[in-house]
Amino acid sequence: MSRVSSESDDELRPRQEVGPEPAGLEPEVLGRHEAHEDAGPRSMTFGQHVLAFAKELVVVVIGAVIVASLLRGFVGQMFLIPSSSMENTLLINDRVAVEKISSVKRGEVVVFADPGGWLSGPAPAERGPVGRALEFVGVLPDTGTEHLIKRVIGLPGDEVICCDDKGRITVNGQALDESGYLYRAADGTQVAPSEIPFDVVVPADRMFVMGDHRNNSRDSRCHLNDERSGGPKGLNGFVSLDLVVGRGFAVVWPLSSASRLRIPATFDTVPPGKKPAPAQPQIDAGPEASC
Repeated sequence: MSRVSSESDDELRPRQEVGPEPAGLEPEVLGRHEAHEDAGPRSMTFGQHVLAFAKELVVVVIGAVIVASLLRGFVGQMFLIPSSSMENTLLINDRVAVEKISSVKRGEVVVFADPGGWLSGPAPAERGPVGRALEFVGVLPDTGTEHLIKRVIGLPGDEVICCDDKGRITVNGQALDESGYLYRAADGTQVAPSEIPFDVVVPADRMFVMGDHRNNSRDSRCHLNDERSGGPKGLNGFVSLDLVVGRGFAVVWPLSSASRLRIPATFDTVPPGKKPAPAQPQIDAGPEASC
């Protein structure tokens, strides 16, 4: 009786033909792929489309508000010019873009918080909730209720004097040519650099500022005789650098006044001041310095 080997049994069994698997697809991936095709595309109702759009819109608006707020707080901001103290450089109702990144330099136009007692007159009308929100995110310019804008004339350690024998302001012995930015009347007459005589040395961490319309600006000169608690006489005339909001770099509105606010070339030749700057101001000024 013949014996059939196991090899022969295997040969007698029917073999199941298996086709090649799709290249690059593991079995479980293939199963998911086929299930997705079987399910077919899902359709959304009109209400679901509206809800999805509303959610996306809310996310976009919130993101825009956050970005605008961060930009306003750390990068730049707009301010509205409320007075004529910086004419003709800045006119009433000009919108000025202020950047908050650069350090303060001589000759710059800077915005700073009121050191105390500098502002006078009625405050601008307060905006409503929507206006305040738009102002907060930077869409509307700051009304400047608690801020001023002036030109930096002296930094810590600088000696600022009015005036030399030609009627010019000097900084560390260097006379300033201010003809490019001092106020000019309609007939072309330019105001004097200052009608208030003074000789000061700017203390540490402070600056000496003046408006470009010298006859219509209550600036550092007008506070050299201030008596305030917590400091020596006249300290209030020197603005703390901590109060600086930023540097005005451009007039952006109205378009007819749009321009860059550059540092005048005359400040390029001013030599360094005293190092280190004195802790307290050195002031020689008469009664006129109380305008």
